[in-house]
Amino acid sequence: MVGTMFWFRFLPLILLIFFITAAFKKSLAQERVFTIGVVPQFTPVEIYERWGPLIKELENRTGLKFELKTYKSIPEFEKAFLKGEPDFVFMNPYHQVMAYKAQKYIPLVRDKTPLTGILVVRRDSPIKEVKDLDGKVIAFPAPNAFAASLYIRALLTEKFKISFTPEYVKTHDNVYRHVILGKAQAGGGVNNTFLRQPEEVKRELRILYETPSAAPHPFSAHPRVPKEVRDKVKKAILDMANEPSMKALLDRVQMPNPVPADYARDYKPLEKLNLEKYVVLE
Repeated sequence: MVGTMFWFRFLPLILLIFFITAAFKKSLAQERVFTIGVVPQFTPVEIYERWGPLIKELENRTGLKFELKTYKSIPEFEKAFLKGEPDFVFMNPYHQVMAYKAQKYIPLVRDKTPLTGILVVRRDSPIKEVKDLDGKVIAFPAPNAFAASLYIRALLTEKFKISFTPEYVKTHDNVYRHVILGKAQAGGGVNNTFLRQPEEVKRELRILYETPSAAPHPFSAHPRVPKEVRDKVKKAILDMANEPSMKALLDRVQMPNPVPADYARDYKPLEKLNLEKYVVLE
């Protein structure tokens, strides 16, 4: 009886402390600036142009603050997420595997359309099939760009049994231009970045080969990000998918039709490709 009276007497104080703590945590989450890292498929300037409007929209919808982080190269980007530096990351599918193993990054959303790696050649190139690339120079954005490099190099080596000289040129844009200028006989890219090239670039190129498809780039969160924050961001992006006025904004960041992402379903199967021997960490 005495024990019951003791807790009853202090119950209002306990509840007050609980609500103050909850409000304080919520306030901290709202005041905190969450960083968003984006894989450098494009130049930093273009990434700001593409992602800036989405980030502003996320701030308006969630009441949270975000800071966009850009990187000069994919290796620099990889070092950042392997250390767990960005709070949120937009990365390629195999980066998600690496990030999950290193830091347990949680995929939140991804686009509905599968990702496909492509090999392009000049439209007037005499190269007609993959085996014609034996001994040739092939441009790639970076060693660990999944569909544009990692997967393609594995397939060229193990399926097609050809040798080639890889040249890493930092971005997908650079790959396509290297091929057009004749600096490489072929180049690795992905369907998403190729479709977003200017018409004058696309009409100079021909797709020689497409890889099997995979789940596309996820927008993921570090597990230190509070669940309520992750849920807010995920809901905001999925809500945008239902609004026609947001279509262009989402398309700019390569998620025109975002859907919920799940590591076990979407990205764990990539572990079976055994691509580790093709990964290059600088």
